[in-house]
Amino acid sequence: MSLKAELLSIGTELLLGQIVDTNANYLAGRLAMLGIDCLHMQTVGDNLARARQAFERALDRSDLVVATGGLGPTEDDLTREAIAAALGEVPTVDPALEAELAAWFSGRGMAMPDRNRKQAWLIPSARALPNPNGTAPGWDVQKDGKRIVAMPGVPREMTPMWESVEPSLSRGGSLRWRTLKLLGIGESAVEEKLAELVRSTSPTVATYAKNDGVHVRVADKASTPEEADRHVAEMEREIRARLGEYVWGTDDDTLPGVIGRRLEARTWRLAVAESLSAGDIARSLSDAPGAERWFVGAIVRPSAGAETLESEGRRLGGEVLLVTPHGAETSEVRVMTPGGTRRLDIRFRSAADGRRRALLGGQDLLRRSLAD
Repeated sequence: MSLKAELLSIGTELLLGQIVDTNANYLAGRLAMLGIDCLHMQTVGDNLARARQAFERALDRSDLVVATGGLGPTEDDLTREAIAAALGEVPTVDPALEAELAAWFSGRGMAMPDRNRKQAWLIPSARALPNPNGTAPGWDVQKDGKRIVAMPGVPREMTPMWESVEPSLSRGGSLRWRTLKLLGIGESAVEEKLAELVRSTSPTVATYAKNDGVHVRVADKASTPEEADRHVAEMEREIRARLGEYVWGTDDDTLPGVIGRRLEARTWRLAVAESLSAGDIARSLSDAPGAERWFVGAIVRPSAGAETLESEGRRLGGEVLLVTPHGAETSEVRVMTPGGTRRLDIRFRSAADGRRRALLGGQDLLRRSLAD
């Protein structure tokens, strides 16, 4: 049976919105890759009673608790105290840890402040996790079949510490996934075409409406990575058989990146002339890696028609031209390549809606034109 894990983020600054909890995002992904089910996340401030309750709650329902934050030397760094209280143990200074801390400070020409001695605490059920990037060792606590891994909240200290723990957690199986990205079809239509596939439990198939279209996520958990990969690949083939014309990319692909690769493969360059999309396409494309090799530039003309945009866009050079003409409720987006012209009629309810539809529709039309 897989481990049931829980993430516990500690720090009042998280509750105040002063920092973003990137640690939880990173750790959730890493647990998933290990095949460990992360079923709960908690965030608690720098308060001993509430932090203790959070650990007690986590230990009651989870096998593994991964905590970040609260391991510094100040009075409001209370993670050690909270773990000790939740387990009914008393922390004491570990002489070896204290010596390492003192050496860390002396190596920098400083005497160790007395308040840093708490960073040398251990409880009987804990072992220290080395921290080569800071003064706060982590704790690896194992008691009564439960495990707590407590690490600093600073990502550059937490990440290598977690990587040292991961090898001991690899018994949970392997989770693999693949995300297919679609445009030109709505989420409800995707689910309708997938039919019984969205009810599959191994692999699972889920749809999500995203800023760049509809995502279809296929995931499977198996005893080995190879088995999970095989199941995901089989399901991906079936989905592509039903929706392949709408699939523009996978996983970390971006529309500008896909467009750029196809342009470079044909040694074509692109110019853009925008009205309805108001420069959004140019901004999106210019962020793509290597855009300077295939994107010659753009012009933006408010309330301009197709002929004006085409005339001015041609002056930029480039073998491919995309235009997004102005319109009140409709617009005909055009892509002109050496092989001909493709058109897409866009209907919209407001200027903002038209701008968004022109951004996505224009890029998707580009992708399709370059695939011909």
